[in-house]
Amino acid sequence: MRFGNPIFFILIPLIPLIVIFLRKRKNAGILFSDTKLIHQNRNTFRISVFRSLDFIHWCIIVLIIIALTRPQSTQSIEKTTSEGIDILLVLDISGSMRAEDFEPVNRLQAAKSVIRSFLQDRRNDRIGLVVFSGKSIALCPLTTDYLMLVKLLKEVEIGIIEDGTAIGLALANATNRLRHSTTKSKTIILLTDGENNAGEIDPITAANAAKTIGIKVYTIGVGTEEGALIPYHDPIFGKRYRPIRAYVDEESLKQIAEITNGRYFRATDEHKLAEIYQEINQLETTKIETTEFIRHKELAGYFMFPATILLILKIALVSILRKIP
Repeated sequence: MRFGNPIFFILIPLIPLIVIFLRKRKNAGILFSDTKLIHQNRNTFRISVFRSLDFIHWCIIVLIIIALTRPQSTQSIEKTTSEGIDILLVLDISGSMRAEDFEPVNRLQAAKSVIRSFLQDRRNDRIGLVVFSGKSIALCPLTTDYLMLVKLLKEVEIGIIEDGTAIGLALANATNRLRHSTTKSKTIILLTDGENNAGEIDPITAANAAKTIGIKVYTIGVGTEEGALIPYHDPIFGKRYRPIRAYVDEESLKQIAEITNGRYFRATDEHKLAEIYQEINQLETTKIETTEFIRHKELAGYFMFPATILLILKIALVSILRKIP
């Protein structure tokens, strides 16, 4: 037990002094001519009650003083470990991400949905977003403002960058963003459904650069094994599908992961994609700080309640004694 205002305890030693002082005054002011009468009166019911009133009075004062000291009990002790890493999400937004083999949505919509769920499970991490197709853009710097990140992710659409699949350029861009990170763990999660066909940097070269500064890269290939047709809008016939199939360059993605001591995953539907992000979520945790929180429960009420009851009892006894002749 601890006390929030222990200074009020100095009032308790004053109580006996006050009692002694009051008794002296009382004895000095009362004279009896017959000591035998005093002895008889001491045994009367009324005098006994009056004496108990003094006891009740001082009990109330003591209880109120204890309540003023704010007694507290330790309600719980919680040890929490803060876990924080720097993560860059690298998302392919090339035209092939329109493929609808992740029914009822396309690949990009499925990826955005799963990433939002992934963000809900993170705590104390700085997370950024890089999108790419023919070029690469760092859409959101490393931040702990996940609401802002989700808002930016919602606005990501196919076509905001010229088409293509610049995997190497995107990986190099993300690596550069993590270059000055001081966290113990630096991670890139790269999601794509194609093969590198744009940009000035080869994916393997970018992977080696990431390895040099201690970045781990998780690569995710999305799309069904047999590939998928790409939908487009025909002004006359409406939604149509182009006879072009998009395939994942699994070999390159596996190499990137192996070089950087990461892992490669293959997602053929949204459920599998969610499982992959959940697995990465469990893999990527780094303990950086332990803080102990102690919560205290206020106990003043446990002393004020009996003090109130005793006060009511005293008032009732005084009222009764006044009626007794």
